[in-house]
Amino acid sequence: MSNKLDGIKKQLVVSCQALEDEPLHSSFIMGRMARAAKEGGACGIRANTVEDIQEIRNNVDLPIIGIIKAVYPDSEVYITPTMKEMDALMEIRPEIIALDATKRTRPGGKDLTTFFREVKEKYPEQKLMADCSTVEEALYADALGFDFIGVTMVGYTSYSANDRIEADDFKIIRDILSKANHPVIAEGNIDTPEKARRVIELGCYSVVVGGAITRPQLITRKFTRAIHGDECSTHK
Repeated sequence: MSNKLDGIKKQLVVSCQALEDEPLHSSFIMGRMARAAKEGGACGIRANTVEDIQEIRNNVDLPIIGIIKAVYPDSEVYITPTMKEMDALMEIRPEIIALDATKRTRPGGKDLTTFFREVKEKYPEQKLMADCSTVEEALYADALGFDFIGVTMVGYTSYSANDRIEADDFKIIRDILSKANHPVIAEGNIDTPEKARRVIELGCYSVVVGGAITRPQLITRKFTRAIHGDECSTHK
């Protein structure tokens, strides 16, 4: 593992993303967001799109977990779903590329095993992170040979919709850690410093925090709901 990736071990990675329908959607803003994250002590960045990653690199020299979110009509998979997104990311070579590693069928009817092997054949040296939604998926990705195992998709697939990553003292993560051979990265609904610290204590390689740091509309909503409940009106 490269020295640069050693820098995220037991450290915070901040996800700097804003989709087209979000107020902060802008590569310029994501670059500044990454700079702010670094000033706060983050040791890595997770980012979406080639443009955002390039701008982030103009602002910080931290290792990047890169993805491209792309929607295809024949699949629910949207995180780096095809070789088209892989090829685009490899033009700028983020230190890690994350892709959906759920059991769902990928665009074109392709399964995870086939896609993973195609990627490894084309880019054998690239570090890959598996975004999984269940313990079984995580252990399958581990056996396939992903370099990092993530729990990013817990609660975001139809069959994991009722699962929460933090339930029962992060039981999902503890189960994966007890059996996986590759480093585990905690991500998804880790929205307090205490939760971030706990997953590192449990043995995760890194912890990724996104919306709790970089999506001010979500942060603001917590305060307004605490004051007014779910009936709080949205101010324009």
